[in-house]
Amino acid sequence: MSDEPSPTNVVRCPPPFAPLFSAAERIMEGFFTDLQREPEKGQLHIQGVRYMLVRTDSMAIELHEELRKTFGETGARQIRYKLAKACGMRDAKLFAERLGVEDPDMRLALGPVHFAHVGWANVDIFEESAPQPNEDYFLAYDHPYSFEAAAYVDNGLSSKAPVCHMNAGYSTGWCQVSYGVDLKAEELSCRACGDEQCVFVMAHPRNFSRLRDAFKAKRGL
Repeated sequence: MSDEPSPTNVVRCPPPFAPLFSAAERIMEGFFTDLQREPEKGQLHIQGVRYMLVRTDSMAIELHEELRKTFGETGARQIRYKLAKACGMRDAKLFAERLGVEDPDMRLALGPVHFAHVGWANVDIFEESAPQPNEDYFLAYDHPYSFEAAAYVDNGLSSKAPVCHMNAGYSTGWCQVSYGVDLKAEELSCRACGDEQCVFVMAHPRNFSRLRDAFKAKRGL
């Protein structure tokens, strides 16, 4: 389903987007070269920014199961989505400020690059995408190697419904802050369900159903 790969190293995208993501990769590449571990302090920093390592199985499976016991399946999905969206929003603000990036397109482009470097997933952007800072915003994409889907597949588990709620939330939060427009995302197919790809769409809530349904019809999802 994915379009022809761009010449970028991290993000796959239609050719018109390639220069933007290539530039974003150059901006971001130096950030992750400065990893400092201080186990005696219980700290890990990258360029002075504190990170923490978390097992993906714990975030994708155990966390969801514990939330499900208390809040039900729908509640667990919503909490994980909203938690990740908050993280994406905060990270987008931080990197825009630290890197001195004001252009909305570049601020958005840094998101998939950071996303890949910290181990969430890669991003393949489909040709139907039309990201823009208004209610006509639309993004269709695949997250190869999604940590959530991989946790299920690698542990021999399967799901009847898509599981990559944190992937959807984080990417939405980053894009929403970058363009200053309200957005939501939904996973349409998922490797944890036996599908070939983890495919998502993102749009303004007012136009979401219409754009999602048109994309599903075109792609046969």
